[in-house]
Amino acid sequence: MTRPGDAIRPDGAGAAPPVPRQPAPRPPVPGQPAPRQPAPGRFRAALESGTFTLTAEIGPPRGADPAAIARKVEPLRDWVTAVNITDNQGASVRLSSWAGSLAAMAAGVEPIMQLTCRDRNRIALQSDLLGAAAMGIPNILVMTGDHPKFGDHADAKPVFDLDSVQLLWAARTMRDEGKLLSGRRLSPPPRWFLGSVENPSAPPVDFRAARLGKKIAAGAQFVQTQYVFDVVAFARWMAQVRDLGLHERCYILAGVGPIISLRALAHLEQGVPGVQVPAEVARRLRGVPEDRTAEEGMAICAETITALRQIPGVAGVHVMAVANEHRIPAILQRAGIGGAGLPATAGRRLAVKGDSEGGTGRRAGGRDTRGNLEGSSPRGSTWTGHAG
Repeated sequence: MTRPGDAIRPDGAGAAPPVPRQPAPRPPVPGQPAPRQPAPGRFRAALESGTFTLTAEIGPPRGADPAAIARKVEPLRDWVTAVNITDNQGASVRLSSWAGSLAAMAAGVEPIMQLTCRDRNRIALQSDLLGAAAMGIPNILVMTGDHPKFGDHADAKPVFDLDSVQLLWAARTMRDEGKLLSGRRLSPPPRWFLGSVENPSAPPVDFRAARLGKKIAAGAQFVQTQYVFDVVAFARWMAQVRDLGLHERCYILAGVGPIISLRALAHLEQGVPGVQVPAEVARRLRGVPEDRTAEEGMAICAETITALRQIPGVAGVHVMAVANEHRIPAILQRAGIGGAGLPATAGRRLAVKGDSEGGTGRRAGGRDTRGNLEGSSPRGSTWTGHAG
């Protein structure tokens, strides 16, 4: 029987063999440039230092203008450590996440490149992972992805050759063992900081912590969660996470975001699996004039961040305000967090299997309708409760 601490093979066959230590990197060939690999990222360094780490989410444009990414990340540069670049969020066509990641890097902001299983088979997924490493993208977040029926090409054929756990295992194998799923060797192997997503309140609730354990065993070094509005319920999930020791093996960033319209509130209450909006939050939003709903939603989001900071094992927050990125600095300021994070008293270095800047083994450190909070089409969400 596979335990939460066991690695998972892509075919679901159970525990994978121990990851062997990689040999020393080969010296560069005379006359040829050394292969480009992602440098140790600011995001990873912040988590390993113990800083309460802040990330945000960017939806790439529906068009071929990379400057749109620069305009979105500009207000966030001095406030967050890294930005997620979504991968055709809501199963709708957008600028690709790898192109958006390069545009963010050019604008001086570290990207977390999202990669979904919906549109690619294992050949294309592994190729895109290699491409990201070759272009210096340091962070990868994998997810299963929304079904095409939720997007703007409802007749598109879904692929789902792998799911998120299997893709994590594949990416970790590429990095730590230098091998493709086919068994063929990679020279040089890629390097990334690997992440995934989790929905603590999706049914069955009692299984969610163990599901996180499966993702960590497969290779997740950090996890960003679905929106948290019910802090008490999230705290119960974190207690289960701590009981399993998972907070010592993975950095957990709680997902937050402002509800800025009553339409968005209604959508969250009725149409988003695993999202719980407490009655008090709904009462506050409905109890103010409509032109003050956004302001009240921002205040609630800031209060939520303050409460989450008090929960043991929470390494930071991931702020999702797609199409409202300009509101994020004000929310963080209200929460009393300035700059790119809140210094902690001591670093928190985790016992996680994975790459260690040139070696493997034990090292330190390391949807489908996510609610549409900006009040536009529900299909504008990034990931949903069941596609992580």
